[in-house]
Amino acid sequence: MAMRVVSRRRARAAVSATFPRAEIVDVTSRGPEPWARFSPFFPHGGIPVPFSEGVTSQSVEGIWQALKVFEGADVDPTRLGVTTMRGLKRTVRRYGPVRGHRAGLEGDGLLPYEAARRRIYLPAYRWVLEHRVADLVERLRAAEDVVLLDYTTNGDVADLGSPLSHAALIQLHIEDRWPREEGFR
Repeated sequence: MAMRVVSRRRARAAVSATFPRAEIVDVTSRGPEPWARFSPFFPHGGIPVPFSEGVTSQSVEGIWQALKVFEGADVDPTRLGVTTMRGLKRTVRRYGPVRGHRAGLEGDGLLPYEAARRRIYLPAYRWVLEHRVADLVERLRAAEDVVLLDYTTNGDVADLGSPLSHAALIQLHIEDRWPREEGFR
């Protein structure tokens, strides 16, 4: 099986020409059903919030944004209930510089960016892969040649210079090369 991650911004014709035998799968929130269900913005519901026993979120992005702490704003639990795939982002323009991600809605500690990726984002996204889109994971695993389209292509959790690609995480999950997580329970 061959699987690659390519930028969604690249012309579809160029992707098809480069990978003529590949099934091209857009896993962004703008992708077609059922593949948009891989998006961290997709409102699956019931996703456990790390460090917050009994609390769940509609989406992985809702968790990430809810636990983000800015110079001018603490956690925002309302992000956990967003079901529209819009209005989730919290920005430095509005709230000031990011101080870190809180270790749970009621937590005292702030996690730096890489630790937050490993202790919040990775466990939440892996939970979705295993509990909400396992059927789609198996469809991709069975394919001969696949190109996953995402807005970013960074699959290195330690590379803080660019956003983490959920398409790259899908590939790592299918190839049994999931990045090291730090447990949260």
